[in-house]
Amino acid sequence: MNLSKSIDFLLENAGPIIQYRLRKEILQSISKIEEDDLLQQIYKTPYFKLVESYAKPNGFIGEGIHGYSNWRGTKFHETPFQDGESAAKLLVYYAIPKNHPLITRLISAYRNNDVLYEEYSKRPPPEFQNFKSRDVGLRQGGGLNTLLYTLQAMLGYGDDGYINHFQGISLDAFAALLQISNIEEITENELQKKGNYSYHYVTSEKYMPCCYHLATLAYTQQWRTPENIKIFANAINHINNDLVNETEGILVKMGSGYQGPFGAIIRPLPHFSVDTINVVMQRRLLTETAMTGAGGKIDILCHSADNIIKALKYDGVLRIKGYSAVGKYKAVGGYGEVFLEPDYKKKTSLDCDLTFWAVQFLSLMGYAN
Repeated sequence: MNLSKSIDFLLENAGPIIQYRLRKEILQSISKIEEDDLLQQIYKTPYFKLVESYAKPNGFIGEGIHGYSNWRGTKFHETPFQDGESAAKLLVYYAIPKNHPLITRLISAYRNNDVLYEEYSKRPPPEFQNFKSRDVGLRQGGGLNTLLYTLQAMLGYGDDGYINHFQGISLDAFAALLQISNIEEITENELQKKGNYSYHYVTSEKYMPCCYHLATLAYTQQWRTPENIKIFANAINHINNDLVNETEGILVKMGSGYQGPFGAIIRPLPHFSVDTINVVMQRRLLTETAMTGAGGKIDILCHSADNIIKALKYDGVLRIKGYSAVGKYKAVGGYGEVFLEPDYKKKTSLDCDLTFWAVQFLSLMGYAN
């Protein structure tokens, strides 16, 4: 598909983050001077400066990761970006170079047990316990190291050997579902009560994919062979087309306790449609699935690409009925969407966000020319 209308719209209207990512990642046509100029503009955006202000002398950014914003009257986060996951993901989605001091020092902090102990000894008791048992739940999407390994991959440090084992776990989590036809084949027969509801649960030796396994595969390369990509594609098609899942929800058994998995991928991914809003990171899931290199082999992605092409046909701008960038802070956190424009008071800001996503997605799918 010819995306010239969409690209011209973005070049004329988008802010520095989209301009930078469009020129560098998709058009792959940017001079050193242009790159430096756009990066300097990005470093002056309000959210980047906010994240920068949360960096600590030990390299850690924010207070906790995917944790409590307050605990029994103690407030930990002035803004959503003070959560370490939102802070790290902003650096990813703003395409901050991996050699930027904020990122290199953050990676060092993630890999330093003394720094992690220093940070988590000040967190609420459940989070400190999660630190102490941080390797539990890697196969199902639970535990602190699931978060730490995934964020390292997203920040550009997933292929230097440190988390190669988690790449394998992430692929195995998807491959395991190819061996079952019903999700209850991996859950225990008894139910576990949590709050007002009772849920099925999986034990720590079972595999079950989550959105962090997906992100790890999306942002790394070492695991990719034609056979592994085929396994991943078959697993996504199986989840979407064949896997029976009649559970209300699933917990992960973590030692003597139970917790919800980090975004389990055990139900069909929603395809993209301009008439359907799915607020739980619909675009992120589709994008990261396409980033694995398996796009053309996955039915739901091909269907979504066809819908995007139809939506762009009129003037090259993607619009979704009823979609809005609500709230003062566009923090992505664990399950939010990606918003890249620095000012949503501009009439074209949301159109730029959605249109850039469309161009990015179609490029990943090989539909762009």
